[in-house]
Amino acid sequence: MTDDNPYNFLPLQPTGRNETDTANTYAPEDMIKIYEQQFLIPVPEEQLTEFLPALKSFYDIDNHTLDVSAIIFEAIADASIIYNHKIKAGRYQLLEGLVKEELEHDEDDKNDSGVDSNDSEEAQAYTLECKRTFFINDIEMPYYFNLFIQGDSYSTLTKQDTLLEQMYWFASDGTDDNERLGTINAQLADLGIRAMDLATLYQIVDYVEDHIIDDAMIETLNKLLDDVE
Repeated sequence: MTDDNPYNFLPLQPTGRNETDTANTYAPEDMIKIYEQQFLIPVPEEQLTEFLPALKSFYDIDNHTLDVSAIIFEAIADASIIYNHKIKAGRYQLLEGLVKEELEHDEDDKNDSGVDSNDSEEAQAYTLECKRTFFINDIEMPYYFNLFIQGDSYSTLTKQDTLLEQMYWFASDGTDDNERLGTINAQLADLGIRAMDLATLYQIVDYVEDHIIDDAMIETLNKLLDDVE
């Protein structure tokens, strides 16, 4: 940390001046880094008003460059910034083969329906142990879950072993247990991830739920199902 770089900005080499010669331009990957730093560098509250001018001055940029950085981030960074944390979905892994599930049928319901059992047969169900890797502030965090598949629908049952899974269950419980949140934040601190308040934790969990299954994983699952049917 120096007087010229009080916030430990990442030194980057600009590619030149922009069309109106008012500010430096940067390569797309560098613009993403500049944009991220607006949200990911911890700044003491008493220095908040000084932070953005310092960022612009250090990189010799203007508001337009920051706006373009944000657009590029949304378009190609494949990550999201949530309340001063960056989260990204990584690779998936199928830990075991498909397990065929025996479904229980209510005999009374079948008899009352008047429908032949062959006509009312439900789609076969399968379960599959899976793992999805997520990154919070570039730190790898595993997320384990059991995937239940029946016909065109699926559901997930999350385990409670890893820190990310503990965060999921904490949010699912809908609690404001400060002691439990403190335990989670202590584990995050051990990984070098800054503390989260309830709003941040809930948003992180929402992101995880929205990114457990992706198109590549669905394609692989469909191939597995085709092979067993």
